[in-house]
Amino acid sequence: MTPPVFELHQGTQPLLLSIPHLGTHLPAEITPALAEEAFVLRDTDWHLDRLYGFAIEQGYSVLRARVSRYAIDLNRPPGGESLYPGQATTGLCPTETFKGVPLHKPGQAPDDDEIARRRQCYWQPYHDALRGELDRLQAEHGQVLLWEAHSIASLLPRLFDGRLPGLNFGTNSGASCADAVLQAALRPLASLPGAAVPTHVVNGRFKGGYITRHYGEPARGVHAIQLEMAQSLYMDEEAPFSYRPERAALIQPLLQAMLAGAVQQLGQPAAAA
Repeated sequence: MTPPVFELHQGTQPLLLSIPHLGTHLPAEITPALAEEAFVLRDTDWHLDRLYGFAIEQGYSVLRARVSRYAIDLNRPPGGESLYPGQATTGLCPTETFKGVPLHKPGQAPDDDEIARRRQCYWQPYHDALRGELDRLQAEHGQVLLWEAHSIASLLPRLFDGRLPGLNFGTNSGASCADAVLQAALRPLASLPGAAVPTHVVNGRFKGGYITRHYGEPARGVHAIQLEMAQSLYMDEEAPFSYRPERAALIQPLLQAMLAGAVQQLGQPAAAA
């Protein structure tokens, strides 16, 4: 039986948690063309459903991808254009890992027809579900927050210099989310003891992918924030990519407070500003 492209839990609060790079399933129809490196699934956003395990209990909607980003990247534009012109990145149907290792056997990268097939089979259903759930929540609440959950290895010289900050917030340089909502999400950082505050940046190397940029329309009541988290905060960054509960226990209360603060701000008049 073929696993579903995604899983959607519908909540009651005005927040949709989207995890588009959680998937580990490589569809059987694409595996013959893949190189051995692809099966390591190195660039997966590992364990984020576990890290954000409080979300369903808090009444949030959760959309979880099941298909691997090596089949198709759900956070890239359907046309495949780069979101970071001039900088190293991966495409709609990646041909190499973040480290630049080929994902396909020689001469077997997907052609235009195969990319179109994957877009129809895997990409479109996820985005239909995302749009539908945002519309449902907005019809009920008026203002809604799309929280894009991502994680990445903290050291990737091909993508960025040095060590990545622990928390990388992206709002498309302010275009995808009202500042009041973003500031409410950031406020819990100020309440932490100095030594406990993770390094963080807003609209640095990661400003938000396609989902954040496309769906975030604060003037229309949809606010979108991407959080790209350094995986070292909650897991091992090398295979077998083990979850580290003792690290996760330090960051989970902060995540919970940030989401709760942003949701509370949605109910204030300034949220629509």
